[in-house]
Amino acid sequence: MRKHIIRLLFVILGAAVGFYYLPLLWDVVGLNITGISLLFIDLFIGAIVFWLLSYALATSVEHLVNRAESYLTKQSPIYLLFGSLLTIVGLVLAVLLSIPLWNSHVPVLDNIVPVILMLLFGYMGFRLGTTRLDDWRTLFQFRRQNKEAPQDSDGNLLKKQDDNYHHYKILDTNILIDGRIYDIVKTGFIEGTLLVPNFVLYELQYIADSSDSIKRVRGRRGLDILNKLQSEKIVPIEMYEGDFEDVSEVDSKLIRLAKQVDGVIVTNDYNLNKVIQFQNVQVMNINGLAKSLKPRVIPGETMNVMVVKNGTERQQGVAYLDDGTMVVVEDGRYYMNEHIDVEVTSALQTDAGRMIFARPVHSTKGINEHHTADKDNSASK
Repeated sequence: MRKHIIRLLFVILGAAVGFYYLPLLWDVVGLNITGISLLFIDLFIGAIVFWLLSYALATSVEHLVNRAESYLTKQSPIYLLFGSLLTIVGLVLAVLLSIPLWNSHVPVLDNIVPVILMLLFGYMGFRLGTTRLDDWRTLFQFRRQNKEAPQDSDGNLLKKQDDNYHHYKILDTNILIDGRIYDIVKTGFIEGTLLVPNFVLYELQYIADSSDSIKRVRGRRGLDILNKLQSEKIVPIEMYEGDFEDVSEVDSKLIRLAKQVDGVIVTNDYNLNKVIQFQNVQVMNINGLAKSLKPRVIPGETMNVMVVKNGTERQQGVAYLDDGTMVVVEDGRYYMNEHIDVEVTSALQTDAGRMIFARPVHSTKGINEHHTADKDNSASK
């Protein structure tokens, strides 16, 4: 269907070319045919010539249209809007500059130069509109942001309440995949507005469409958490439509966005947390929050645990508390799948989690009993 439309356009273009330019050709070759018949002959010849050309060029033109359509559909509405507006502005300026050139009646100046100006100004307008999206968005949203921002009694704009308050909490990809942000939001400990950039959403979609089943499940979990936050409306949540095309890494884009909107990045990524702090941007790491809420233990304290697997070192066993804290038990391999009382010897706190080192309260007695049982079994054999 599209190819037929392209061929029809070729025919219309050919008829127009024949109508305007074939009379000039007849004058050159010395044919003095006049009348309405010549008009139809010009239209017919031009249409036939371009119809034949369409069979050779229609496929190439269709491929070019498909590529242009594919490119435009991938762009955001804001990209297309500002690109179109600035292109029109460039063309209007080119027309204004071309008016005295058209009236000059000087060869080249009155026909070639105006076309060059239109192409040049149109291209420059498109580039300005599509490469400075963040600047244009800031310019057009300035008045709206001023109206929404808090003001003092004199009507002066207050950027924020104090240095510890930031209106926007920017969510990264990992925090949505993790899912704990939903539970934290439900408790009411996060205030302000959650901001989800489009480039984070695109990364989630890319992960959800991955051929790797594990990545696909993680991506879909992140999208589900985002949908739950939007549907339940526990706190305000907004989408950031812009992008930083000069930056390729999502983490770097998050930092740029946080500086632009004076926001805080909410994450659970240890490496991103360090990079953000180096960039002088505030960050909320939920692993740090979880770490601060874990129950503290002190050396000498006793607890009852169940050894579930061997440790990395010989004779070590590993147990877990109810909150997931790992307990490394000395000589724990002798108590596999048993509940035993252990005494805490030390605790190691890291950003990745907490580790507790302990030994059985009756370790010496337990080991001697095992050795005695082994000797009795050997003697009986």
